[in-house]
Amino acid sequence: MIHPSLVRGLRAQLVLVFLLVSVLSAVIAATITFRQGRTAIVARAQADALQDLRAHLASRTPDLPADPTETDLRTLALQLDRAAGIRGWRTALSYRGGPLIATGAQPPLPAQLRTQAATSTTALAQRFHRGQVPWLAVALPVTAAARPQGPPPLVVYASFSLASQQQDVDTLAAAARAGALPVALVAIVPALLAARRLLRPVRRLRTAAERMAGGSLDTRVRVTGNDELADLGRTFNTMAATLQSDAAALRDMEARARRFAADVSHELRTPLAAMSAVTEVIDADATSGRLAPLTAEALQLVSDETRKLSRLVEDLIEVSRFDAGVAVLNVDEVDVGELIGKTLALRHWRDRVRTDVAPGLRARLDPRRVDVILANLVGNALRHGGTAVSVLVQVRADTEQIAVTVSDDGPGIPADLLPHVFDRFTKGDAARTRTDGSGLGLAIATENARLHGGTLTATNAPRGGTILTLTLPRHPP
Repeated sequence: MIHPSLVRGLRAQLVLVFLLVSVLSAVIAATITFRQGRTAIVARAQADALQDLRAHLASRTPDLPADPTETDLRTLALQLDRAAGIRGWRTALSYRGGPLIATGAQPPLPAQLRTQAATSTTALAQRFHRGQVPWLAVALPVTAAARPQGPPPLVVYASFSLASQQQDVDTLAAAARAGALPVALVAIVPALLAARRLLRPVRRLRTAAERMAGGSLDTRVRVTGNDELADLGRTFNTMAATLQSDAAALRDMEARARRFAADVSHELRTPLAAMSAVTEVIDADATSGRLAPLTAEALQLVSDETRKLSRLVEDLIEVSRFDAGVAVLNVDEVDVGELIGKTLALRHWRDRVRTDVAPGLRARLDPRRVDVILANLVGNALRHGGTAVSVLVQVRADTEQIAVTVSDDGPGIPADLLPHVFDRFTKGDAARTRTDGSGLGLAIATENARLHGGTLTATNAPRGGTILTLTLPRHPP
């Protein structure tokens, strides 16, 4: 039994199908040849027997009386038996429908043959088996010379064994079987060659598809011939050309969109810097108490929105640097604990954030970019964790990497938002407090982590709260 795994490949299936067709063809051809040969052998034996029997009857019936007695018939039967030679037939005669007359035991005769011969005017023959040996029985009506138009008064039966012919048939069957096996074995060679020829274009298509999946959209396959596989190759090339063209158009549109965002951000940077300076004056006036409450509230709102717009522009400029591939690392040997302390102190978070950092832990990092990452992680935890949120920064390290974990005991991140928390312009849902962030902070943190060769992940703690984990190599590339 062939295991299914052995014929799973297209090559094995083609070879197997080819072999099955070859074997089936050989068996059919051998069967037809055998049957035709067997029919020819039997027909030849039957024709020879009838011819010999007719010849012997033609030489002896003229001496037979017009109304022969049983003795005359028995004498004729004896003469015919003696004339059988190597054919060895045994004869019996029936005169005018009477009983069979033979010289010894009556030869085996099928009852159907006797019934048909009683009214027949031509020779009849029927094959039958006696035991395991095939026999042939013939019935030859003999027409009286004096009454050629009347029913034949005498019917001569003869039956003889076809054992010798059966041996010829068995030899023919053995030869047919012996010929089918070499055909099946020889068919393996053309099967392998045909499978190789058919699969060569398929392998080329597979290789081309793998190269395209790897980003080589200029991949094409060499097409030869005009068969179905050639049509498939041409269709593949057309698809690849279309895909390459569409990808180029998309890249061009994306590049133009990025240049537009970067240009707009740069153009807004200068006026926003001036507006930010003005907001300090506005804040002072709004909190001085000299203005009407509504006017002070409006000025405060303008000041807040101006600051948020300034942060958004700065974030967009930073994102454009990553997209343009111009962001670089300026690594230095730093004390991780001191770096985290400076980040918290600079933003007045020391009294709100607990730390767990081994003293003297050092690593080669870009301190500015790590500061941006930590600021975003801790800032998000403080903003979204609630008013009484507790934030903990832990650092664990081994010889290869350090892991900075920022966890809080807030409500956590919604499950549907968790897979997209590091996407650009992703913000918390209504379950969180209103955020004044741009939605780019965690995306920028992710880009900075990737620039170090590290990762940034987010998950919810089993007992509530969010866990943001920054993993960085201690020696970035």
